[in-house]
This record gives sequence, structure tokens and C-alpha cells, in this order.
Amino acid sequence: MPAVTGYARPLIAAAMLLALAACNTPEMASLEEPAPPPMTGQTDDPAPGFENVKPGSEEDFILNVGRRIYFTQDSATLDSVAMTTLDNQAVWLNKNPSWLLKLQGFADDSGSASSMEALSQKRADTTMAYLASKGVDQTRMWAKGYGKDREVRDCKERSCKVQNRRVVSNLRTTPDAP
Repeated sequence: MPAVTGYARPLIAAAMLLALAACNTPEMASLEEPAPPPMTGQTDDPAPGFENVKPGSEEDFILNVGRRIYFTQDSATLDSVAMTTLDNQAVWLNKNPSWLLKLQGFADDSGSASSMEALSQKRADTTMAYLASKGVDQTRMWAKGYGKDREVRDCKERSCKVQNRRVVSNLRTTPDAP
């Protein structure tokens, strides 16, 4: 039998489907498997325990927008993933102007304490400038670098240390005391 190529392949497939459909009698239908239940996450219903999250609340910001962005080692440059998160934060903050924002910068232990504090401050400042460029009023935000204090995890593996190279956006109702 010659190989099926070109336009013949779709025509043969269509003919086979028509033949199978013709065989679908009521007796055959009872042999069909029931439809599977919808997959989790494909509905608009909130996950159990999150039904009462109010739009514009701190929980809404944390769960639906995201408050952490990450950086590569020794860098304060925003990557595309960080910018996407910050774009979402800017939209949310512009819709909810009563919230203030403290941007906390952090670093890993890849340098001296003073250099990591400077880098963490630069990360927080870069984040603030990006949000301001997206319309968030700068008077609603302030940045603080914490260096390598407040590690998420104390670890040696490079893949683990990335968790410490971050900026966390924390909502506030009043500014921090100086």
C-alpha cells in the first residue's frame, strides 16, 4: 500500500471520524466514559479558605498581585518577570490609592555587609522608580535596604540564595516613623 501524503491524510482522517460517528448508537453511548470533573483552578470560584478575600484588601494584594520580586546576584536590574509583577502592583495600587507602600530590599551574603546594604537599597530604589514610572505617586512609597539581614533561608546553594535577593512590597496605612 502506498504511503499517504499531502491532502489525502486529512481526508482519510475525516472519513474515519464520520465512520466512527455513524457507529455511535444508544447502545454504544452507554459504553462511553463519563466526562471528567473540571480541573482545579479552571473556575472563577476562589480556592477553599479564600472566599472572603475582599478586593482592595492586603490579602487581595498578596494573593492576587504578588509582593515579591527577585534579582540576579550582585544586580539591581529588573528582569521581565519582576516587571510583570510590578506592572500588576502598579495597576492595583492605582486602583487602591489609600494604601501606602514600603519597599524592602534584601541581598544574599555574596559580599561585605556594607556592599550588600547598598545593593539592597539600590534594588528597593529601582523598584520604587519603576512603580513611579507606572503612575504610582512617589509620595505614597518609601524604600529601605536591609542588606543581608532578614534572610529567607540561610543556605549555601546558589539556587537557594536567590530567595534572599529580593524586594518585598509591603502595604501600609501610615508611613513608618523615621
